[in-house]
Amino acid sequence: ETPHMDAIVHGGVRFSQFYAAPVCTPSRVSLMTGLAPHRLDLANNITAVRGQVRGLNPEIFTLVDLFKSGGYRTAHIGKWHLGFSPETQPLAHGFDHTFGHLVGCIDNYSHFFYWQGPNRHDLHRNGEEVYHDGEYFPELMLREAMGFIDTAKAEPFFIYFAMNAPHYPYQGKEKWLQHYRNKDMPEARRLYAAFLSTQDEIIGQLMAHLEALGLRENTIVILQGDNGHSVEERAHFGGGFAGPYRGAKGSLFEGGFRVPSAIAWPGRIPAAQTRDQLAVNTDWLPTLADLCGLTLPKLALDGASLAPLIFDANLPSPHAAGYGWNYRGQWAVRSGPWKLMMNPLMDDASGSRAAYDGLFLVNLDSDPGEQTNLVDRHPETVNTMLALYEEWALTPISH
Repeated sequence: ETPHMDAIVHGGVRFSQFYAAPVCTPSRVSLMTGLAPHRLDLANNITAVRGQVRGLNPEIFTLVDLFKSGGYRTAHIGKWHLGFSPETQPLAHGFDHTFGHLVGCIDNYSHFFYWQGPNRHDLHRNGEEVYHDGEYFPELMLREAMGFIDTAKAEPFFIYFAMNAPHYPYQGKEKWLQHYRNKDMPEARRLYAAFLSTQDEIIGQLMAHLEALGLRENTIVILQGDNGHSVEERAHFGGGFAGPYRGAKGSLFEGGFRVPSAIAWPGRIPAAQTRDQLAVNTDWLPTLADLCGLTLPKLALDGASLAPLIFDANLPSPHAAGYGWNYRGQWAVRSGPWKLMMNPLMDDASGSRAAYDGLFLVNLDSDPGEQTNLVDRHPETVNTMLALYEEWALTPISH
């Protein structure tokens, strides 16, 4: 049950063919920079190794730079996962305020990262480690965001509100755990549902705060998933649901990186509409520049503005010529209904399930579940898609 996220979706424009990346770091890279992650050598997750200096180069132009150049106050609240060293943390990228964790996930009560030992505490505010022992992280995020809005409300502001929910560990509030306890669903699904409904409640409270301050109609809200649901052991081997789509987190089948996405701006953009054209999270940087009237430097980007499409459903995708992705030995390219993949993982990021070796061609209009490999039936399409991918992947683009 997600009434508050549903309200955002129904109050704006929903994208039914929207793509991010199949795991956390590259999804955030493409969102922040408008560039495909492999161009910045960040096509895989940054591992949480002490002394790790790898991360997003602060010299790369990002959404933060866009809004700072327009006089906005900026905040990062929640998950970062774009670098652990001081030179790659949020403050180094220009955020005025930051609160959250630097690694891929934390326990929502102890705020410890339990993965590769030694386990460690990971909660920071403006570059300093802070302690809120036993306090629930999504509620801490909400409190931080409302406090930032209260201080910034007289000025334009931008918040990157990067929720850890519903990432494992599944730790929904007791209210929602009780709500789903007797539902006819597997245990993993009950836990996931409780955490997702908890997330929704937090988002609803944040929207209510904007409303109470009279800011909702002057605020653009974008809701977007970062990747498909996990089927790792830490995720109880599932709990999420990708509808008709094959694959999960870590896969370049649709279930791995085709994600929910919507944009809402009451009274300014259409409401209760859907766009079925291909869109990618690299598109948000130029889109927000257009919608907010901000000057975007002349940059070579993989993303393109969705603003014309948001206002006119009859326009083609800005990626009508095609778009590609690259992750851990897998790659994929889309052009119209056709999608060509190389070595797509069947299910998840851990690689614990069987992978398909070689080329895999599908027509998503006739086979959205990607069940039938058409490589042998359409050799000319394969050659065209191969050329398209090579052109996309090998053409250097950099800020």
